[in-house]
Amino acid sequence: MKNKIEPSVSHIPDNSHHLDIKTTRPSYRLDCLMDHVGRFFSWFWLITMAVILVSVIARYVFGQGSILLEEMTWHFYGVTWLVGLSYALVHDDHVRVDLFHERFSCRTRLWVELFGILFLMLPFIGIVLYDSIPYFMDSFGNAERSPAPDGLPARWLPKMFIVIAFVFLAIVALSRLLKCTSGLFGLPKSIDKPMGRF
Repeated sequence: MKNKIEPSVSHIPDNSHHLDIKTTRPSYRLDCLMDHVGRFFSWFWLITMAVILVSVIARYVFGQGSILLEEMTWHFYGVTWLVGLSYALVHDDHVRVDLFHERFSCRTRLWVELFGILFLMLPFIGIVLYDSIPYFMDSFGNAERSPAPDGLPARWLPKMFIVIAFVFLAIVALSRLLKCTSGLFGLPKSIDKPMGRF
């Protein structure tokens, strides 16, 4: 008697934690924009790693520490991490607490997502932008630089990216909001492009 061979399903990704919805035309355009921005800034990780490598070699091989390299490391790291928030949200790869979420129906997930965006995410983004814009403007207006003698001259630059990153996050939040309203109310109309694929 021959053994029955079951078809392999190992190649099928487990997307049970993702929202099972299609995108809308404006959401797709916004997601494409933020996907390209995220891919561009992902190259900053290589720059960050290169700066760290040079800094470590300079310190431990040649005995020459550099404040400039240390500050460059956290500047690049901070900028890339901040922009990466919106990229992760576009691809629905952000952290979720799935204890209850995975048990919900698709429609309930959409309602949770809708209320989360409207009453948690967007107000949080608004508060951060309200505080970070004057924080950046003050730093830029004073031409803030590192207090270290050989530090970076533009301390305002990473502060500017706090503003930019949360504007990006607001764009992605708007995109997800449109997907939720499309799934719940049919407006705007969805298109045949699965969420998170470009």
